[in-house]
Amino acid sequence: MKPKIIHTNRVPAGRAKISQAVVFGNLCFVSGMVARDPATGKTVSGGLAEQTRQVLRNIESVLQAAGTSREYVLKTDVHLTDMSQFEEFNREWEAFFPKNPPARICTQAGALGPGFLIEIDAVAGMPDEG
Repeated sequence: MKPKIIHTNRVPAGRAKISQAVVFGNLCFVSGMVARDPATGKTVSGGLAEQTRQVLRNIESVLQAAGTSREYVLKTDVHLTDMSQFEEFNREWEAFFPKNPPARICTQAGALGPGFLIEIDAVAGMPDEG
């Protein structure tokens, strides 16, 4: 079995040359996503709520390109530049995952890049083909 590399142009590429996701067996590993606007490639303006929504939309676009969806997300790692904004982030999270949210870790990161307040990566299952 070989890993399957996933890339979609619905999510802007960053500076680093990485796979947006890798599917191996029945798992999809999504790289860390930041709040880049797919239309412009630029950092989304606004605060943490706006950036969180964009990051989650970017993850969803990559999951769809891989053949899965947010309902199959098993675990995420969340990195915030300021943990004092956790509640603002968590409101958006709960709206995106209203039922059966995935396991999660949330830590504070020193810096994520120009203007980024949040980065999230994900591991999702793949739906049965049957």
